[in-house]
Amino acid sequence: MPPFHPTARELCLLSALLIGLLYFSATFPRHSGSVGDYIRTTPHVVEDVLDVQPLTLETQYTLQALNPSFHWGAGQVPETKIVAHVPGWTIFDRLYVLNGTIYLVSDSPQDVPERKFMISSAAFIENGPEAEARRLPSDKDMRVISTEEAHRIFGTEAERLDGVSWLANDPKQFITHYYHWSAELFFGFWRTYSSLDPTIPTSGETSLPSPRRFIFSHLDAANWRDYAAMNQWVLRSSFPSISTEFMDDWKERAALGRVFVFDRVVLGDRAAAMQGEMYLRTQRTAANAFSLPGSVNWWTTIRNNVVGFAAADDNAGAMSVAGVPTRPVITYISRQGWNRRMLVTADHEKLVQELYRLRDEHGYEVNVVEMDKLTRIEQFRLAARTTIMMGVHGNGLTALLWMRPTPRSTVMEFFYPGGFAHDYEYTTRALGMVHYGFWGDRYFTRPDVPPVAYPEGFQGNSIPIDGALVAELVHERLTLSEEADD
Repeated sequence: MPPFHPTARELCLLSALLIGLLYFSATFPRHSGSVGDYIRTTPHVVEDVLDVQPLTLETQYTLQALNPSFHWGAGQVPETKIVAHVPGWTIFDRLYVLNGTIYLVSDSPQDVPERKFMISSAAFIENGPEAEARRLPSDKDMRVISTEEAHRIFGTEAERLDGVSWLANDPKQFITHYYHWSAELFFGFWRTYSSLDPTIPTSGETSLPSPRRFIFSHLDAANWRDYAAMNQWVLRSSFPSISTEFMDDWKERAALGRVFVFDRVVLGDRAAAMQGEMYLRTQRTAANAFSLPGSVNWWTTIRNNVVGFAAADDNAGAMSVAGVPTRPVITYISRQGWNRRMLVTADHEKLVQELYRLRDEHGYEVNVVEMDKLTRIEQFRLAARTTIMMGVHGNGLTALLWMRPTPRSTVMEFFYPGGFAHDYEYTTRALGMVHYGFWGDRYFTRPDVPPVAYPEGFQGNSIPIDGALVAELVHERLTLSEEADD
């Protein structure tokens, strides 16, 4: 067979092919690159962790989106960055975990907050010096190490947990309760995370990527839902794509003996938050997070998602998410069927009579409801439309989270005389609304609130209320200038 001699055209095509292969091989990411190289090929990234351009739809779902290891080789282990911190709430970039222990890598340990302000042992919250000592963290919970020590412990690489993670280091003690879940844990996580976008507008739109996962390192999967199934509604409607992990998942990763690194993690710890000054003033663990920057519309993002989810199949309900009802809505959340913390029967009946008088004389919408008698959708829709909410101190007032804050938006809470707790008073103010506490025939508001107290009778069924006084204050609040809601 005669020897093969390529033509000039074939040589040109071969040269073009070789040049193309060299170009694409030079731009394909290598496993020896930094974490920044890998985030560039991963969807829904934290852009200020790594200075990269957003992905296009065409590149988002290629094989390049699979997470390679975070590899530093013989180089320095990248340091952990503390993005934001107040007692109990901390945002980290590049937070490491090995054998179930959290590691902060830093060559400037003097700049790292004291450990007890970030994390605890996750022991139950109980009173007394011994209980406080049990909650203090040890090296098993968290360590701060230098880059040199990190290299010796970690080796040359770590497995990457991409995107944003929320890590709750609390035991189950308070989590299975609608108020503590939504108005403390979830409230604190979102207030901390939303501090990274202090310009959230009235629409609630934000540039923040949704958290990828919610991790409960000391809680099993059967112990985060409340009896009324509100916790899961709030979580799933706020972040439909979020995944949940629990202590078995945490233990499984620990048992692998591999180093893991979070791109970005928001760490929440109730016991650590109790070390903060704002907690000491309010007894609310989320209060510390309000020392961080934030928009006045910070909660609107969550409210709109939760309420919008409930109103998805109802045009009138959907309108109330962002709009104002055509007439004021008064909602009295009654506890008269609970056999605990109830009004004096005659006072309850007088209050209902006075509220209906306001309805008849001024055209206000009045709702007298027991929350446990309503479906979840009915609860969210009603709260979203409510202008003034009232009731005896209790879990039903958690619905105030879904009210639309306006200058008229008001919460009226009935206490046994001499008793007071910050739960709903603080939460109301944190949302930009006005709170009034009642002791029978007198009321009070910030800054003239009494000290926290639980006198005998606080949990009883003989709580007095002056219905005429309540109605008078309601009318006063609702006759503010019409311009107030604009």
